[in-house]
Order: sequence, then C-alpha cells, then structure tokens
Amino acid sequence: MKNNNAVFIVPLLLFCLSCTASDQNTKTTDKEQIMNSKNLDSMTVGAGCFWCVEAIFTDLKGVEKVVSGYMGGRTANPTYKEVCSGTTGHVEVARIWFDPAIISYDQLLEVFWHAHDPTTLNRQGNDVGEQYRSVIFYHNEAQKQAAVDSKDSTDQSGLWPDPIVTAIEPAAEFYAAEDYHQNYFANNGSQPYCSFVIAPKVAKFRKEFKHLLKSN
Repeated sequence: MKNNNAVFIVPLLLFCLSCTASDQNTKTTDKEQIMNSKNLDSMTVGAGCFWCVEAIFTDLKGVEKVVSGYMGGRTANPTYKEVCSGTTGHVEVARIWFDPAIISYDQLLEVFWHAHDPTTLNRQGNDVGEQYRSVIFYHNEAQKQAAVDSKDSTDQSGLWPDPIVTAIEPAAEFYAAEDYHQNYFANNGSQPYCSFVIAPKVAKFRKEFKHLLKSN
C-alpha cells in the first residue's frame, strides 16, 4: 500500500524551506559596489516605518535606489520579526543612493525633516518602539556636520512646535530587509496600512516638494 503521508510531507518541507529562505535578509555589499561605481552618494535614515520612508524618497529626482533595511542594532542578520520585537536594537531604515549632481544631501535632509515627526521619541504615530526612532546615520564627517547644521536650523525655524529629538549617529552595518518589504507601497497600495497611513504622507510630500519629484 502506498504511503500517502509522503505525498503531503515532501510539499510541506519544500514550503517551509521556501518560507525560511524568503525571511532571511542579506548584506548589500554587492549592491553598494555597483552604486559606488556610478559615483553615487548614500544616505541612511530612520523615520518610522521604512515602508513610508522608502515610498517618499523613491519619488525624488536624483535618487537612484532606495532599500529598506535595518541598522544600529546589536545582532547580526536580524529578521523583521526580531527587529519588531524590540530586542535587537536595530532601527527600520532606508538606505538611499543618490546622484549629488542632481539632488544634494542638504535637500534630502530637508525632505527628511518634513516626511515624519522628528519630535516624538521612539515613535511615529501608532508605531511605537526603538525600531521606529528618528535617526540620521552619517557615512562621513561631512554628512555628520551637514546633519547637525540642518537639525539646528530646522529646530530654530519653528517647523515643529516641539524640540527635535532625532539622533545623529555613525553608520553601522546595514542589513537589507526581506524581499517582500522592498517597494512595499508600490506593490501593496490597497493594503489598509498603505491606504490610511502611507498614502496621506506621500500625498502631502508630493504637494510640498513638487519641484523635486521625478515626474517634473
């Protein structure tokens, strides 16, 4: 008599293996080398859920690539589940590669200050936790000074009524998030979080920074 259990066990094992593989993230060493070969600069920021940040910065002219990922934590190769647990110390970030001949680092910083609330500690709306903290990870001393100056001038401008709490820290190891997080808003626009949280932010951004959009 044929063992019918084997018919079900093999597909189940294959399914489990595929799920495990899709949940792993990878370092972006190869991607960074490709981007660097194009004489692009990079910027890494945390401003709440990386789905929102990616959706906004992807729209900017001069931005070549945006990758959602994790930075600033204590463990190697973190998964989304681990980061969301708040136990790894990582921040959800967007790694942005841009052409400084088209859009400057200072312009990207201006978008950053408008794209989220930098006055709420470890929180953006209903997203609460260290993984959602506002932070600029600088990649060199020039970026550090630009970030400090931009933060000070924005604080003094009155753009936000409360003091800015955004941290400015040296860039650490970057881990790209799982594939299903990349281009999330573009691929899942009808999903409730996208419709009610991301879409209004993107619409407001597109209105305020129309002159910097790729469509112009």
